[in-house]
Amino acid sequence: MTTEEITKKDNELLFEREFFPHADALYNFAYHLTYNEDDANDLVQDTFLKSFRFINSYQKGTNAKAWLFKILKNGFINEYRKKSRAPHEVDYEDYIAFQDSDEAAGIGSLDMRSNVFQNMMGDEITNAINSLPADFRTVIILCDIEDFTYEEIAKIVDIPVGTVRSRLHRSRNMLKDKLRDYAKSKGIKEIR
Repeated sequence: MTTEEITKKDNELLFEREFFPHADALYNFAYHLTYNEDDANDLVQDTFLKSFRFINSYQKGTNAKAWLFKILKNGFINEYRKKSRAPHEVDYEDYIAFQDSDEAAGIGSLDMRSNVFQNMMGDEITNAINSLPADFRTVIILCDIEDFTYEEIAKIVDIPVGTVRSRLHRSRNMLKDKLRDYAKSKGIKEIR
């Protein structure tokens, strides 16, 4: 076996052991960012492709999950920037055909965001988290759901640790305010 073949096998083993087990957490985060299953799956797939492509820049023994989350977040930002520069195209004929169809009459608003944390917490909490501004929602998810440290969140989101702490504090206060009535309905007298 050549050195190149050994390195390739080592990289594949590293990928399987340290990166692939984080697929579900990456999907949850991607879905939180995109609110679309297909876009979330594409973002996770792109993250894994990039992580394998640049696996030699990963320092073994460091936090693989944080490294993957940073790749995912950067991929999302780059895709968002690319889409925001492109003009939005709508096929007028498709729009008219849809409006005239029976499907259009029965469609209400469907908010997939409420499914992000399905089976993890109640609807009230999910709705409260989803109603937070994106910067605050992101730190809550990374800290309180994904269990990243402040330092890891700072690296993922590219902000100072002090800003992470500040956003987390403000996020929790916003959640407290949003959940006050819900807590009272469950018999909790006061949220501090």
